[in-house]
Amino acid sequence: MIVFATSDKGGTGRSVTSCNLAYRLGLRGISTAYLDFDFGSPTAGALFEISAVERGTQPGNGLHSYLRGHNTLPQRIDVRANTNRDALRSQRSRGGKLVLLPGDEGGGEAMSANDTQVVRRCRELLLDLDSTYKVVIVDLSAGRSVAMQIALEATRPQDMPDKEVCWLVYHRWTRQHLMAAQGLVHGPKGLLKTGVELGYAPDDLLARIRFVRTAVPRVTDEHAASGGPQAAWLLKQNDALRSLAAEYRLGAGALLGETPVEPVLQWREQIVLDADVNAGIANRATVDAFEELARRLWDRATWVRV
Repeated sequence: MIVFATSDKGGTGRSVTSCNLAYRLGLRGISTAYLDFDFGSPTAGALFEISAVERGTQPGNGLHSYLRGHNTLPQRIDVRANTNRDALRSQRSRGGKLVLLPGDEGGGEAMSANDTQVVRRCRELLLDLDSTYKVVIVDLSAGRSVAMQIALEATRPQDMPDKEVCWLVYHRWTRQHLMAAQGLVHGPKGLLKTGVELGYAPDDLLARIRFVRTAVPRVTDEHAASGGPQAAWLLKQNDALRSLAAEYRLGAGALLGETPVEPVLQWREQIVLDADVNAGIANRATVDAFEELARRLWDRATWVRV
């Protein structure tokens, strides 16, 4: 399974959520490769706490150099063996393999989706990784980026007819983020329109897209019971957002899952371990949300077209 992680806006928590998703897949015994295609800011190494590549790998060794044809084998890093975080490194014998393919430090966006050699190299790399790992997560740059265009070009159905390719679109639980996510998928130069131009059947492509809501505030009956204008306003806004999500086709039927507001991730973007919950540092609801994302991503029923 090849999974592209994208968002229209920055600051959605796309990368930290995707890294935690990859970690949870590994704990389930599902071998996972994580590709940092964020050409502008390749910092997945910092999320996995691998100091040697926290801002990307040395220029010439990473994904960006590979796509440009400057190397034939981009660097692959065993996350558990190379992380500086003791609690994560101690899990080396647990679960499936988790590897990081970092981008080049300062890699930039100096590439074109019209370059057939870039697209070819991307396709060859994805096919190679797909044959080695059960899940390949590709973290793209935000917005209608060159990375998104290359991804669509490289995985056209006529070039990968038998491969399972999915898209996760991340957004915060706000009106502006809902509008942005809707535009990225359904708007001009969005995923669907660009995909159709490249030969995708719109219904087939839409069936492979799911949304992930991040940092969703918890609105419960306690708010209603507390009374007062603020509680009434919060409940009203939450209902309005649900209606807007349904109107924009971002509702329950297109939703992979959501994550709650987590202070640990607001203060320090990192992998949330069970040990963090046991120590009373992180919230159990956050780990449960990541577990549910991993379960639903891997569940073939999630991707059955209705």
